[in-house]
Amino acid sequence: MSEFKSPVYKIKAVPIEKIQANAYNPNHVAPPEMKLLYESIKNDGYTMPIVCYYLKNEDKYEIVDGYHRYTVMLTHKDIYERERGLLPVSVINKDVSDRMASTIRHNRARGEHSIELMTNIVAELSKSGMSDAWILKNIGMDAEELLRLKQLSGLQELFKDKDFSKSWE
Repeated sequence: MSEFKSPVYKIKAVPIEKIQANAYNPNHVAPPEMKLLYESIKNDGYTMPIVCYYLKNEDKYEIVDGYHRYTVMLTHKDIYERERGLLPVSVINKDVSDRMASTIRHNRARGEHSIELMTNIVAELSKSGMSDAWILKNIGMDAEELLRLKQLSGLQELFKDKDFSKSWE
């Protein structure tokens, strides 16, 4: 029996020009999350490889997972230049139906953030002195979402720097 090693142990640096999108990815990322993804890559670098299938006849890599990480490099010159146009790629060898299933599994496995945990994170950041502007930019939420999470926390000190209308007086 041969020893199986996960593809992640053989990451390749592939020129972005040799990478292409697939035609079946149903995933869509809203603009605020794309902006956050850009900030993440800008500040942390690429921490996850793009998952691809190698198309031998075309000498191209077709994306199975990581389209939006790929898009960040395509649309942001600063990222392209810093990375010298290379993306970290993990190659899988599967037929197209298995690649489609892999794409869906990767998308769905990401899950959702727990509101309770996000509320705790916002409370901790606020208590440690991070401004609302810092939280909005670095956590990738809008002002309304931040306000809702602060309200859920029930912590009075989270609102100490807010001006409220005097209309109730």
